[in-house]
Amino acid sequence: QVQLVESGGGLVQAGGSLRLSCVASGLTFSTATMGWFRQAPGKEYEFVAALLWSGGAPRYADSVMGRFTISRDNARNTVYLQMNSLKPEDTAVYYCAADVWGSAITDYEKYTYWGQGTQVTVSS
Repeated sequence: QVQLVESGGGLVQAGGSLRLSCVASGLTFSTATMGWFRQAPGKEYEFVAALLWSGGAPRYADSVMGRFTISRDNARNTVYLQMNSLKPEDTAVYYCAADVWGSAITDYEKYTYWGQGTQVTVSS
């Protein structure tokens, strides 16, 4: 059974930082494309960042480029999202997602496995 467990969310002031973690189990982590998505109240899922299982440059949404950094530690089955210079518009539930051998890196419908989400709230 595949499980993705996120942690690290919380309340932070604008300009602050948070680091989200997502630990995966039940799959061969090195074969999984890992993505972060977010959903604000009343809005659709929004792509944030992702790393292909095969390596290569990370992909970011324009709205977070230069502020967020995605990384992975295959030895720990963990993907991270370092979020700096946070803005109130970053407030959302953040989800970790996995797609084994996946290539459609920004399309949330292509991801097979999802975590339960972690709330990030940025106050102005």
